[in-house]
Amino acid sequence: MATTNDLSPEDLRSEDLRPENLREEVRQKYAEAATGAGCGCGDGGCCSDGEFGSTLYDISQRAELPDAAVLASLGCGNPTAVADLRDGETVLDLGSGGGIDVILSARRVGPAGHAYGLDMTDEMLELARRNAADAGIVNVTFLTGLIEDVPLPSASVDVVISNCVINLSTDKPSVLREIGRVLKPGGRIGISDVVAEDRLDPKERADRGSYVGCISGALSTSEYTEGLRAAGFDDVTVEFTHEVADGMHGAIVKAVKA
Repeated sequence: MATTNDLSPEDLRSEDLRPENLREEVRQKYAEAATGAGCGCGDGGCCSDGEFGSTLYDISQRAELPDAAVLASLGCGNPTAVADLRDGETVLDLGSGGGIDVILSARRVGPAGHAYGLDMTDEMLELARRNAADAGIVNVTFLTGLIEDVPLPSASVDVVISNCVINLSTDKPSVLREIGRVLKPGGRIGISDVVAEDRLDPKERADRGSYVGCISGALSTSEYTEGLRAAGFDDVTVEFTHEVADGMHGAIVKAVKA
């Protein structure tokens, strides 16, 4: 599975590629996005180019959301459309940003269910809580933390979703293990992410875009599949939906915890 260790010794000498520095760069960029001072994934048009952002949600879904939540959508897909959420379920959104997928999930699971959002950026969490309140949603909880170390008990969640966030982690094996830990047996994932074709090595991915722009840190199809199987998942599928760069695609990732 690709990590910063797959890059050359010359690349790793760069301060910018140290995991702690990459994480801080991501945090700063999404803090700017939350306050309207910047953008997120797909730098250079991410908020409006049809490959990233609110255009990936249909009109009826956008009508369910406060305008601020729609404007803060920086993902590469629509995980709520593929997660098959059911009444009464507990859902966790990794990297919940402005709260768009948490709000939609909370509506799908109904009053008997609950939707958690996890994010490391205080500005995004503040925005998400405000958006949920504006939408009149009460069956939600927004948590501060890292997707590599989820602050929820084991076997406490029915469904994990995420929207173009796992590619930003510098420790993806830990993320996948944490997903497996918090899911109940038979629990499932519905993840939207940027995924590379197997033909691209880490350097070729880096040539196609920045880490914080959701490109150079992306896993390949095989790496995603093997990583989920190693974390205890069955029925793993990775389906490309749209190309975001040469050999790089928005994708739907599904799996079931064994």
